[in-house]
Amino acid sequence: MRFGGVVGAKNGNGGTGAGRRSTLRKILLVGVCVAALGLVPAAAVATPGSGVSGTVVAKGTSEGKLKVKTPRGRTDVTFREITVEPGGSTGWHTHKGQLIAVVKSGTLTRTLDDCSVEVTPAGTSFIEPSGADHRHIGRNLGTEPVVLWVTYLLPEGSALSDDAAAAHCPGVR
Repeated sequence: MRFGGVVGAKNGNGGTGAGRRSTLRKILLVGVCVAALGLVPAAAVATPGSGVSGTVVAKGTSEGKLKVKTPRGRTDVTFREITVEPGGSTGWHTHKGQLIAVVKSGTLTRTLDDCSVEVTPAGTSFIEPSGADHRHIGRNLGTEPVVLWVTYLLPEGSALSDDAAAAHCPGVR
């Protein structure tokens, strides 16, 4: 067997094999440090906010996963507070887009197109689906006002709601 060098002799770059390994270790260490810096959370270099405040006005938790669908094309996003006095109702209606609602206070009782009833107390949230086949009525059967905070996701230029004929549900007007 032949090899082209003598053990301990300097290579053409003026270094020994051990020196080359030391240089490779240093290069590897620098590379690892640079990679580790990339993993440091961005907050460490973020600038603090100034002159900004926020207030949570209502919070509601859904019973399950919320499935939000926006209309095709441009969307009007409207945020509205709605108060339904004791004994009051919204009347039967539909929406051309989805609504995300939080019940801030009181208890809202909704009767849906299939005559099923959903009761949503303060601190809960729900989505009202869009379309003429999702007519419903919201009623306050309690003794205190129902306050809703509603976000509408409607096709551009649509009315917030459209009147609908009452479903034929026993005991619901």
